[in-house]
Amino acid sequence: MPQAPIKIGLVDDHILTRDAVAGIIRSFADFDVTLLAENGKEFIDKLNHANIPEILLLDLNMPEMNGHETIHWLLKNHPEIKILVLTMYDAESLIHLIKAGVRGFLKKGATAAELKQALQSILTTGTYCSLTVTSRLFGLMKDLGTKNSYWGTIILNECEIAFLKQVATELTYKEIAQKMKVSPRTVDNYRDALFLKLNVKSRVGLAVYAIKSGIVTLNF
Repeated sequence: MPQAPIKIGLVDDHILTRDAVAGIIRSFADFDVTLLAENGKEFIDKLNHANIPEILLLDLNMPEMNGHETIHWLLKNHPEIKILVLTMYDAESLIHLIKAGVRGFLKKGATAAELKQALQSILTTGTYCSLTVTSRLFGLMKDLGTKNSYWGTIILNECEIAFLKQVATELTYKEIAQKMKVSPRTVDNYRDALFLKLNVKSRVGLAVYAIKSGIVTLNF
């Protein structure tokens, strides 16, 4: 009796990318895409006992419910699902995603062969990390103490520290982006990465951390 194909879920808000990746996966023997969604909320709404994927390919930057929020939900509700993140994130964020339970990383723009290798690796070894991502992680470990700072056991880069200093002010996120001379989307990335790193869910939580860690000093 032939074995049922491995169920794959795919969550990405870029329709063309999502459909293209789904088509490639369906061309592989032993794999099938059984759930497609454009964000975490739609994924959760579509999820049921008949279509629970064994592996979930997950984008991080999505509207309504992003990848970080989806990862937190999955760890609480479906820890058996193996998460493969589609990412262009910096190495510091990758480390904290690993700590959160992500099984692997695949850079956007990877070849079909690498995508297949990633799926097979997660099934057989439980993890996957491309050579590009691995080199970035090793580079981070080599450079620790130069362009990064420790706050307890948390590794923060210079941009994240600068962002945390602004979070404790009355500036809006848009105004923070202007002051830091970056795009609002970049500020959103800082915020989402810090939510995961610091295990907080709101701006208030970020501000409290910034004060408790001494990044921000209150003057009375």
